Amino acid sequence: MLNSLQKEILKLKEEKNAIILAHNYQTGDIQEIADFLGDSLELCIKASQITDSDLVIFCGVDFMAETAAILNPQKKIILPDREAECPMAHMLPAEDIKKAREKYPDAAVVLYVNTLAEAKAEADILCTSSNAVAVVESLAQDQILFGPDMNLASFVAGKVNKEIIPLPEKGHCYVHKMFHTGDIAFMREKYPDAVLLVHPECDQEVQDEADEILSTGGMMSYVAQSDLKTFIIGTEVDLITRLRRENPSKIIIPLLSEAICENMKLHTLEKLKNSLINEEYAVSVDKEIALKARKAVERMLDVS
Repeated sequence: MLNSLQKEILKLKEEKNAIILAHNYQTGDIQEIADFLGDSLELCIKASQITDSDLVIFCGVDFMAETAAILNPQKKIILPDREAECPMAHMLPAEDIKKAREKYPDAAVVLYVNTLAEAKAEADILCTSSNAVAVVESLAQDQILFGPDMNLASFVAGKVNKEIIPLPEKGHCYVHKMFHTGDIAFMREKYPDAVLLVHPECDQEVQDEADEILSTGGMMSYVAQSDLKTFIIGTEVDLITRLRRENPSKIIIPLLSEAICENMKLHTLEKLKNSLINEEYAVSVDKEIALKARKAVERMLDVS
């Protein structure tokens, strides 16, 4: 049952011919009224397919809205709270990539989509947590500069026969760094029959103890298709909100209830309403940067 503010937002959305895209880590009240809800790859693909909407409201963090702007230069992309930044994306400035290329001239540069537009413009190709292995395997080079998440780099290194060089050395997601093996031991004892799914941004020792290592989209598919009943989920807590809503007959448990991305939570229904009324805050990307970054995005989408 939608509340009055949600209904008001839906009415405004129709009047403005807008579309609302929301990441899986948004709160449940935003998830409920989004036109499309997904992980980074799913949102990239959806952003590339927008044709009949004049206004795109992106409930995610800065790099996601930038990617939508890169793929839709003719549309107005709105981020409801301009302070919604991804700390990991800011760990890899474009200048660091240029320096790494000088040091490793024969390496290909694969960047996680969780990067700013200026960094994307320096990449050969992008990837997400769900397609990172396929992207790296698609390249001819045996040496890969991979950034900015060191744990995703470690995950990929274990799956391919190539040299993966993390860039920067200790890039990370602060939310996924919250998980520890002690959390797993506690939950395994409490729920011995549960399947443990963790995100590849988690530390290696956490990945080593998981039953499956999956993107948020992969977790959604796994839980929906599984005949099992109980699942422990090692990622941001609002993916559990979505999993529970869409799988009411299953038991979905957060590995750590404190795993909250405060940056994602800056978006609220009130700010979403304001973004529709005042069309703020608009996201723009320098044309030259956008053109270069778009090539890396499209190359990833071709692989996907």
